Amino acid sequence: MSDFSVRSAVAPVDLVGSKIEVRKALLTARRSRPESTLRNADARLWRHLSDLVRVTRPSVVAAYEPFGTEPGAHLSGPLPRLLARHAAVRVLVPVLLADNDLDWRDWDDDDLLGEAEIAAADLVIAPALAVDTTGVRLGRGGGSYDRALARVAPDVPIVALVHDGEFAHSLPAQPHDRRVTAVITPTAGMIRLPQ
Repeated sequence: MSDFSVRSAVAPVDLVGSKIEVRKALLTARRSRPESTLRNADARLWRHLSDLVRVTRPSVVAAYEPFGTEPGAHLSGPLPRLLARHAAVRVLVPVLLADNDLDWRDWDDDDLLGEAEIAAADLVIAPALAVDTTGVRLGRGGGSYDRALARVAPDVPIVALVHDGEFAHSLPAQPHDRRVTAVITPTAGMIRLPQ
């Protein structure tokens, strides 16, 4: 990852319980956020993310298509389209397969490119319910992203977008979990994580 610096410090929060309990609490908290709060948070996330893309200058970004209360769902347009227009990069988005693995396609094309296409990315923007200080990413529980992230080269930055209050001291981890290299929150900006 480049010398892109942390914008400000943020104190991690304590998220206590099993993965199921923590997921439930985080999803409940996300649903309780007013629409205006989500829009404002996403505008700040976008500024931090666009700064990262400007500095790192990737040629292929693997991103996700946020929905509901996920970070990025309340932007002025779809996150993949904004990335493609802002940085003139190729943007890959996931397609969930029947076995819970992820195939990939160009964001503006329906043709599937195969599970291994994520290896073409030189920046990955991953969804998360929470991330801890060691890079453990808590997803929705299907294991789809853990499988996909295992196909990413070790030196490729994997950045998770989360809301404020979703950067934790510690989260439960399993041996197959692929850790993220950085997290972006609306207030703190990008926080690089130890590898």
